[in-house]
Amino acid sequence: MDLLMDRDALAAFLQRDFAEVAADFSVERVGTDGVDLRLRVGAGHLRPGGTVSGPSIFALADVAMYLAILSRIGPVALAVTTNASIDFMRKPAAGCDLIGKARLLKLGKTLAVGDVLVFSDGASDPVARAGLTYAIPPRRVEGS
Repeated sequence: MDLLMDRDALAAFLQRDFAEVAADFSVERVGTDGVDLRLRVGAGHLRPGGTVSGPSIFALADVAMYLAILSRIGPVALAVTTNASIDFMRKPAAGCDLIGKARLLKLGKTLAVGDVLVFSDGASDPVARAGLTYAIPPRRVEGS
């Protein structure tokens, strides 16, 4: 299956439909296998002790998978997360952005399943792994 949205289209979609968080993210790579998404880590992403918070890491995983799906099906704003599981494996490197590498494992008509490995920028060992399932709304037929 070909890509329906490239890097620029995904960035524009985020800016248009999710402007409140768009500045936190940067689409690094888009391919038929998935998306690499950068979380620009700032003070608002940190928890006491100066490490990136779990909710911020989860947001990166969730948005990365969402964009990986949209890259293949087009701008379907109502595709929603129906299941998510995340394993936090190690503390992110201090002062580094995080990179979420989303991989689609199954893309069906109504469900998409994938995983996301989250890395500190430049590190080889992941800090987290997430498995996510999304519901894809039915396509509207022209004229109905």
